[in-house]
Amino acid sequence: MAILEVKGLCKSFGKTEVLKGINFSMDEGEIIAVLGSSGSGKTTLLRCINFLETATKGKIFVDGECVFDADDKRKISAAEIRRRQLNFGLVFQSFNLFPQYNVLENVTLAPKLLAKEQPDFKQRKKEIFAEIDENARELLDRVGLSEKLENYPCELSGGQQQRVSISRALALNPKILFFDEPTSALDPELTHEILRVIKDLAQKRMTMIIVTHEIEFARNVADRIIFMNEGVVLEDGTPEEVIDHPKNERTKAFLAKML
Repeated sequence: MAILEVKGLCKSFGKTEVLKGINFSMDEGEIIAVLGSSGSGKTTLLRCINFLETATKGKIFVDGECVFDADDKRKISAAEIRRRQLNFGLVFQSFNLFPQYNVLENVTLAPKLLAKEQPDFKQRKKEIFAEIDENARELLDRVGLSEKLENYPCELSGGQQQRVSISRALALNPKILFFDEPTSALDPELTHEILRVIKDLAQKRMTMIIVTHEIEFARNVADRIIFMNEGVVLEDGTPEEVIDHPKNERTKAFLAKML
């Protein structure tokens, strides 16, 4: 069974149709890179899957459970939306760290808020928070930030801030991790820093969807490439099929500019 299925996903903003019937599925441990020019709908696709936008049409399934159906008009509670969002972790382009919190606090904030919903929270608060702190320290150590726990975002480089963002996304133990052009705000040296972290996650077979313009990175890391153009999927295949031997002329034109 696929861990994620997207069926007929459409999204319009007013009269502008951004997604025009997106269909794909992925298995646990699979890594998909999403390529396409600016305005092709890549970020909107991620935001719809993560419930940051509401799709106009279509369905989304996680582990066989329908987590979104545009035809279901029943009002979904905020608590239920949060529960569904826990399936996913999202790393943004612009870090989105809380400037008033230090590194450790940025990573532990969401898990500690969610922990309050546990029925035994009052009895086990100290133990639960200690476990969350320990998990956060381990994640930050994995990305080389064990010496920066008490630092604030303004004291970090862009690459370090993005590594905190990755740790924060992993802290909730998501089934699927999404990256929305994670290196677009970084200079070349820091870009390599973040790509190394993502490669490490890939080696551990973390299920990931990565929106990127880094063609060679996509070729070397992804199991599959999805190429989007004007709200539709033009190509879906292995890196060799899509990057080395594209069938669509628009794909060829895009790759010719990027390579």
